Amino acid sequence: MLVIPGFLATDRTTLGLQRALAAAGFRVSGWGLGLNRGVTERTVDQIGIAVERFGAGEKVILVGWSLGGLYARVVAQERPEIVDKVVTLGSPFSGDRRRNNNVWRLYELVAGHSVNSPPIDKDPAVKPPVPTLAIWSRRDGIVAPAGARGQPGERDAELEIDSSHMGFAVSAKAYPAIVEAIRAFS
Repeated sequence: MLVIPGFLATDRTTLGLQRALAAAGFRVSGWGLGLNRGVTERTVDQIGIAVERFGAGEKVILVGWSLGGLYARVVAQERPEIVDKVVTLGSPFSGDRRRNNNVWRLYELVAGHSVNSPPIDKDPAVKPPVPTLAIWSRRDGIVAPAGARGQPGERDAELEIDSSHMGFAVSAKAYPAIVEAIRAFS
């Protein structure tokens, strides 16, 4: 299982989530690419390489928090042969990302492109050809539930948990629900 951090986050940010998944018996790694500064085609390629290395010939579950979930979905679209399934945590993959994301202005300032026009060939809203689970929260506060839940046809399953947006990655209170959701989806 490879955990991909959200915007302006790192593997250190998701370390608690990684540890909770490891304690539940999953083989886990962070993405290993430092600070997530926004969508680039180069980063999509680098994640694909990281998944290949980590998987060592086996398919890998991608767990993407927030923007990390968009990356996970795109990597799974491009490289389904190395991805077992995708789990998104509060990821704004569906609909208008400006309307569904309260930090779009900061994102555009840092990343240098519109949240609705990332410099990649794939649309994160298109369901990858692998099983997908969208975990979302009405208490998120950053990403609108509709954007993180997605529409039927954009994901295979969706599950609401009680968490803030940051809580998906850093709250020990959210981890048991996330672990159970992934275990049930596996």
